[in-house]
Amino acid sequence: MPDNDSGIHTIGVIGAGVMGSEVAQVFAQSGFDVVLVDVTDQALDRARQTIERNLRFQRMLGAQRGLAAPPTVDRAAVLARIRFTTRLADAADADFVVENVTEDWNLKRPVFEELDQVCKPDVVFAVNTSCIPITRVGGVTDRPSKIIGAHFMNPVSLKPMVEVIRGFHTSDETVQTMLDLLAAIGKEGVVVADSPGFVSNRVLMLTVNEAAYLVHERVADATEVDRIFKGCFGHTMGPLETADLIGLDTILLSIEGLYQAFGDSKYRPCPLLKQLVDAGLHGRKSGRGFHVYQ
Repeated sequence: MPDNDSGIHTIGVIGAGVMGSEVAQVFAQSGFDVVLVDVTDQALDRARQTIERNLRFQRMLGAQRGLAAPPTVDRAAVLARIRFTTRLADAADADFVVENVTEDWNLKRPVFEELDQVCKPDVVFAVNTSCIPITRVGGVTDRPSKIIGAHFMNPVSLKPMVEVIRGFHTSDETVQTMLDLLAAIGKEGVVVADSPGFVSNRVLMLTVNEAAYLVHERVADATEVDRIFKGCFGHTMGPLETADLIGLDTILLSIEGLYQAFGDSKYRPCPLLKQLVDAGLHGRKSGRGFHVYQ
Protein backbone atom coordinates (compact mmCIF):
# COMPACT_ATOMS: atom_id res chain seq x y z
CA MET A 1 0.00 0.00 0.00
CA PRO A 2 1.41 3.43 -0.93
CA ASP A 3 2.50 5.74 1.85
CA ASN A 4 -0.13 8.49 1.48
CA ASP A 5 -3.21 9.67 3.36
CA SER A 6 -5.14 10.92 0.33
CA GLY A 7 -7.52 7.97 0.22
CA ILE A 8 -6.20 7.10 -3.24
CA HIS A 9 -5.18 3.45 -3.32
CA THR A 10 -6.41 2.14 -6.69
CA ILE A 11 -5.49 3.81 -9.98
CA GLY A 12 -7.48 3.23 -13.15
CA VAL A 13 -5.22 3.37 -16.21
CA ILE A 14 -7.15 3.53 -19.47
CA GLY A 15 -5.21 2.49 -22.56
CA ALA A 16 -2.48 -0.15 -22.45
CA GLY A 17 -0.19 1.05 -25.22
CA VAL A 18 3.43 2.04 -24.67
CA MET A 19 2.53 5.02 -22.49
CA GLY A 20 -0.33 3.38 -20.59
CA SER A 21 1.81 0.34 -19.81
CA GLU A 22 4.54 2.56 -18.37
CA VAL A 23 2.06 4.58 -16.31
CA ALA A 24 0.55 1.39 -14.90
CA GLN A 25 4.02 0.05 -14.10
CA VAL A 26 5.11 3.19 -12.25
CA PHE A 27 2.02 3.31 -10.05
CA ALA A 28 2.27 -0.41 -9.28
CA GLN A 29 5.97 -0.01 -8.43
CA SER A 30 4.98 2.71 -5.97
CA GLY A 31 2.58 0.38 -4.17
CA PHE A 32 -0.73 1.34 -5.75
CA ASP A 33 -3.22 -1.22 -7.02
CA VAL A 34 -3.83 -0.65 -10.73
CA VAL A 35 -6.73 -1.52 -13.03
CA LEU A 36 -5.31 -1.45 -16.58
CA VAL A 37 -8.00 -1.30 -19.27
CA ASP A 38 -7.78 -1.78 -23.03
CA VAL A 39 -10.19 -2.97 -25.70
CA THR A 40 -8.56 -6.31 -26.56
CA ASP A 41 -6.86 -9.15 -24.73
CA GLN A 42 -4.05 -8.95 -27.29
CA ALA A 43 -3.31 -5.35 -26.27
CA LEU A 44 -3.28 -6.37 -22.62
CA ASP A 45 -0.96 -9.32 -23.32
CA ARG A 46 1.45 -6.94 -25.06
CA ALA A 47 1.20 -4.58 -22.11
CA ARG A 48 2.06 -7.35 -19.66
CA GLN A 49 5.08 -8.32 -21.76
CA THR A 50 6.15 -4.66 -22.01
CA ILE A 51 5.93 -4.17 -18.26
CA GLU A 52 7.88 -7.36 -17.59
CA ARG A 53 10.59 -6.25 -20.03
CA ASN A 54 10.70 -2.73 -18.60
CA LEU A 55 11.09 -4.03 -15.06
CA ARG A 56 13.88 -6.33 -16.15
CA PHE A 57 15.87 -3.73 -18.07
CA GLN A 58 14.95 -0.31 -16.67
CA ARG A 59 18.17 0.15 -14.70
CA MET A 60 20.25 -0.60 -17.79
CA LEU A 61 18.10 1.72 -19.95
CA GLY A 62 18.41 4.48 -17.40
CA ALA A 63 22.19 4.22 -17.45
CA GLN A 64 22.24 4.29 -21.26
CA ARG A 65 20.15 7.48 -21.33
CA GLY A 66 21.90 9.20 -18.47
CA LEU A 67 18.79 8.97 -16.27
CA ALA A 68 18.46 7.86 -12.67
CA ALA A 69 16.74 4.48 -12.50
CA PRO A 70 14.63 3.39 -9.53
CA PRO A 71 15.99 0.68 -7.24
CA THR A 72 15.63 -2.97 -8.13
CA VAL A 73 12.05 -4.15 -7.67
CA ASP A 74 10.23 -7.44 -7.19
CA ARG A 75 8.80 -7.94 -10.68
CA ALA A 76 6.26 -10.54 -9.56
CA ALA A 77 4.96 -8.27 -6.80
CA VAL A 78 4.58 -5.34 -9.20
CA LEU A 79 2.68 -7.42 -11.75
CA ALA A 80 0.46 -8.86 -9.02
CA ARG A 81 -0.76 -5.33 -8.25
CA ILE A 82 -1.99 -4.82 -11.84
CA ARG A 83 -5.39 -6.11 -12.90
CA PHE A 84 -5.65 -6.46 -16.69
CA THR A 85 -9.17 -6.09 -18.08
CA THR A 86 -11.09 -5.25 -21.25
CA ARG A 87 -14.07 -3.90 -19.28
CA LEU A 88 -14.12 -0.14 -18.76
CA ALA A 89 -16.73 -0.77 -16.06
CA ASP A 90 -13.95 -2.28 -13.91
CA ALA A 91 -12.62 1.26 -13.48
CA ALA A 92 -15.48 1.73 -11.02
CA ASP A 93 -13.04 0.50 -8.36
CA ALA A 94 -10.57 3.32 -9.06
CA ASP A 95 -9.91 6.25 -6.71
CA PHE A 96 -8.12 8.16 -9.50
CA VAL A 97 -8.02 7.64 -13.28
CA VAL A 98 -5.24 8.29 -15.80
CA GLU A 99 -6.40 8.12 -19.43
CA ASN A 100 -3.88 7.25 -22.18
CA VAL A 101 -6.01 6.66 -25.28
CA THR A 102 -4.62 7.51 -28.74
CA GLU A 103 -4.42 11.25 -29.48
CA ASP A 104 -7.70 11.30 -31.40
CA TRP A 105 -10.64 13.20 -29.94
CA ASN A 106 -13.12 10.91 -31.65
CA LEU A 107 -11.65 8.03 -29.66
CA LYS A 108 -11.10 9.87 -26.39
CA ARG A 109 -14.50 11.52 -26.11
CA PRO A 110 -16.65 8.34 -25.72
CA VAL A 111 -14.15 6.97 -23.21
CA PHE A 112 -14.58 9.99 -20.95
CA GLU A 113 -18.35 9.99 -21.38
CA GLU A 114 -18.48 6.37 -20.23
CA LEU A 115 -15.96 6.88 -17.42
CA ASP A 116 -18.09 9.74 -16.14
CA GLN A 117 -20.96 7.30 -15.68
CA VAL A 118 -18.85 4.43 -14.33
CA CYS A 119 -16.61 6.15 -11.78
CA LYS A 120 -17.43 7.61 -8.38
CA PRO A 121 -18.35 11.32 -8.64
CA ASP A 122 -15.36 12.48 -6.57
CA VAL A 123 -12.78 10.70 -8.76
CA VAL A 124 -10.31 12.92 -10.64
CA PHE A 125 -9.64 12.15 -14.31
CA ALA A 126 -6.09 12.90 -15.49
CA VAL A 127 -5.79 13.27 -19.27
CA ASN A 128 -2.41 12.02 -20.44
CA THR A 129 -2.24 14.00 -23.64
CA SER A 130 0.17 16.13 -25.60
CA CYS A 131 -2.37 18.11 -27.61
CA ILE A 132 -6.04 17.53 -26.64
CA PRO A 133 -7.42 20.58 -24.75
CA ILE A 134 -8.19 19.74 -21.12
CA THR A 135 -11.13 22.16 -21.13
CA ARG A 136 -12.68 20.23 -24.03
CA VAL A 137 -12.49 17.01 -22.03
CA GLY A 138 -14.09 18.67 -19.02
CA GLY A 139 -16.94 19.87 -21.20
CA VAL A 140 -18.16 16.34 -22.00
CA THR A 141 -18.30 15.25 -18.34
CA ASP A 142 -20.37 16.19 -15.32
CA ARG A 143 -17.16 16.78 -13.33
CA PRO A 144 -15.24 19.52 -15.22
CA SER A 145 -13.59 20.75 -12.00
CA LYS A 146 -12.04 17.28 -11.58
CA ILE A 147 -10.48 17.07 -15.04
CA ILE A 148 -6.76 17.83 -15.28
CA GLY A 149 -3.96 17.22 -17.75
CA ALA A 150 -1.05 14.99 -16.80
CA HIS A 151 1.44 14.88 -19.66
CA PHE A 152 3.79 12.06 -18.70
CA MET A 153 7.02 11.80 -20.67
CA ASN A 154 8.37 8.60 -22.16
CA PRO A 155 9.96 6.56 -20.59
CA VAL A 156 7.69 7.31 -17.64
CA SER A 157 9.67 5.18 -15.18
CA LEU A 158 12.82 7.22 -15.77
CA LYS A 159 11.51 10.78 -16.12
CA PRO A 160 11.29 12.77 -12.86
CA MET A 161 8.85 15.44 -14.07
CA VAL A 162 5.28 15.64 -15.41
CA GLU A 163 3.63 18.57 -17.18
CA VAL A 164 0.36 19.26 -15.34
CA ILE A 165 -2.30 21.22 -17.23
CA ARG A 166 -5.08 23.19 -15.57
CA GLY A 167 -8.25 23.40 -17.66
CA PHE A 168 -10.72 26.29 -17.51
CA HIS A 169 -12.79 24.61 -14.79
CA THR A 170 -10.04 22.63 -13.00
CA SER A 171 -10.21 23.36 -9.26
CA ASP A 172 -7.31 24.15 -6.96
CA GLU A 173 -8.16 21.00 -5.02
CA THR A 174 -7.81 18.88 -8.17
CA VAL A 175 -4.44 20.46 -8.96
CA GLN A 176 -3.20 19.71 -5.45
CA THR A 177 -4.50 16.13 -5.63
CA MET A 178 -2.56 15.65 -8.86
CA LEU A 179 0.65 17.13 -7.45
CA ASP A 180 0.40 15.05 -4.27
CA LEU A 181 -0.17 11.88 -6.26
CA LEU A 182 2.82 12.60 -8.46
CA ALA A 183 4.94 13.17 -5.36
CA ALA A 184 3.82 9.76 -4.09
CA ILE A 185 5.38 8.14 -7.17
CA GLY A 186 8.54 10.23 -6.93
CA LYS A 187 7.75 12.81 -9.59
CA GLU A 188 7.48 16.58 -9.66
CA GLY A 189 4.58 18.29 -11.41
CA VAL A 190 4.90 21.64 -13.18
CA VAL A 191 1.53 23.36 -13.62
CA VAL A 192 0.81 25.22 -16.87
CA ALA A 193 -2.32 26.68 -18.49
CA ASP A 194 -4.47 24.93 -21.07
CA SER A 195 -3.23 25.81 -24.57
CA PRO A 196 -2.70 23.63 -27.68
CA GLY A 197 0.49 21.63 -27.17
CA PHE A 198 0.91 23.19 -23.71
CA VAL A 199 4.61 24.03 -23.19
CA SER A 200 6.52 20.84 -23.96
CA ASN A 201 4.88 19.81 -27.20
CA ARG A 202 4.40 23.29 -28.58
CA VAL A 203 8.20 23.53 -28.61
CA LEU A 204 9.16 19.86 -29.09
CA MET A 205 6.88 19.20 -32.06
CA LEU A 206 8.26 22.21 -33.91
CA THR A 207 11.78 20.90 -33.26
CA VAL A 208 10.97 17.37 -34.40
CA ASN A 209 9.11 18.59 -37.47
CA GLU A 210 11.96 20.91 -38.48
CA ALA A 211 14.51 18.12 -37.90
CA ALA A 212 12.40 15.89 -40.17
CA TYR A 213 12.48 18.63 -42.83
CA LEU A 214 16.29 18.67 -42.62
CA VAL A 215 16.35 14.94 -43.43
CA HIS A 216 13.65 15.38 -46.09
CA GLU A 217 15.69 18.14 -47.76
CA ARG A 218 18.92 16.08 -47.45
CA VAL A 219 20.67 18.71 -45.41
CA ALA A 220 21.70 15.93 -43.00
CA ASP A 221 20.68 12.38 -42.24
CA ALA A 222 18.87 11.43 -39.04
CA THR A 223 22.04 10.24 -37.30
CA GLU A 224 23.85 13.49 -38.02
CA VAL A 225 20.92 15.61 -36.82
CA ASP A 226 20.74 13.73 -33.53
CA ARG A 227 24.54 13.78 -33.05
CA ILE A 228 24.56 17.56 -33.32
CA PHE A 229 21.90 17.98 -30.64
CA LYS A 230 23.65 15.53 -28.31
CA GLY A 231 27.19 16.71 -28.92
CA CYS A 232 26.61 20.45 -29.22
CA PHE A 233 23.77 20.99 -26.75
CA GLY A 234 24.22 18.10 -24.32
CA HIS A 235 20.83 16.52 -25.06
CA THR A 236 20.55 12.92 -23.88
CA MET A 237 18.62 12.06 -27.04
CA GLY A 238 18.38 13.86 -30.38
CA PRO A 239 14.99 15.09 -31.67
CA LEU A 240 14.54 12.25 -34.15
CA GLU A 241 15.50 9.59 -31.60
CA THR A 242 12.95 11.21 -29.31
CA ALA A 243 10.34 11.08 -32.07
CA ASP A 244 11.03 7.37 -32.64
CA LEU A 245 10.66 6.72 -28.91
CA ILE A 246 7.34 8.57 -28.66
CA GLY A 247 6.03 7.00 -31.89
CA LEU A 248 5.90 8.77 -35.24
CA ASP A 249 2.15 8.19 -35.50
CA THR A 250 1.68 10.04 -32.20
CA ILE A 251 4.07 12.77 -33.34
CA LEU A 252 2.09 13.28 -36.55
CA LEU A 253 -1.24 13.46 -34.70
CA SER A 254 0.22 16.05 -32.33
CA ILE A 255 1.63 18.22 -35.12
CA GLU A 256 -1.61 18.01 -37.08
CA GLY A 257 -3.47 19.01 -33.93
CA LEU A 258 -1.25 22.07 -33.50
CA TYR A 259 -1.66 22.96 -37.18
CA GLN A 260 -5.43 22.76 -36.86
CA ALA A 261 -5.51 24.69 -33.58
CA PHE A 262 -3.28 27.61 -34.60
CA GLY A 263 -3.76 27.65 -38.39
CA ASP A 264 -0.09 28.58 -38.63
CA SER A 265 2.01 27.20 -41.49
CA LYS A 266 4.98 26.65 -39.17
CA TYR A 267 3.13 23.55 -37.90
CA ARG A 268 2.66 22.06 -41.39
CA PRO A 269 3.72 18.38 -41.05
CA CYS A 270 6.84 17.35 -42.93
CA PRO A 271 6.01 15.12 -45.95
CA LEU A 272 8.70 12.62 -44.90
CA LEU A 273 7.10 12.24 -41.48
CA LYS A 274 3.71 11.56 -43.10
CA GLN A 275 5.29 9.07 -45.48
CA LEU A 276 6.97 7.11 -42.69
CA VAL A 277 3.69 6.91 -40.78
CA ASP A 278 1.82 5.79 -43.92
CA ALA A 279 4.49 3.10 -44.40
CA GLY A 280 3.91 1.79 -40.87
CA LEU A 281 7.39 2.88 -39.75
CA HIS A 282 6.40 4.32 -36.39
CA GLY A 283 9.73 4.21 -34.57
CA ARG A 284 10.92 1.93 -31.81
CA LYS A 285 7.60 0.13 -31.41
CA SER A 286 7.65 -1.00 -35.08
CA GLY A 287 11.42 -1.53 -35.32
CA ARG A 288 12.06 1.36 -37.69
CA GLY A 289 11.35 5.06 -37.94
CA PHE A 290 13.99 7.69 -38.59
CA HIS A 291 16.39 5.06 -37.23
CA VAL A 292 16.44 1.25 -37.43
CA TYR A 293 16.07 -0.84 -34.24
CA GLN A 294 16.86 -4.51 -33.69
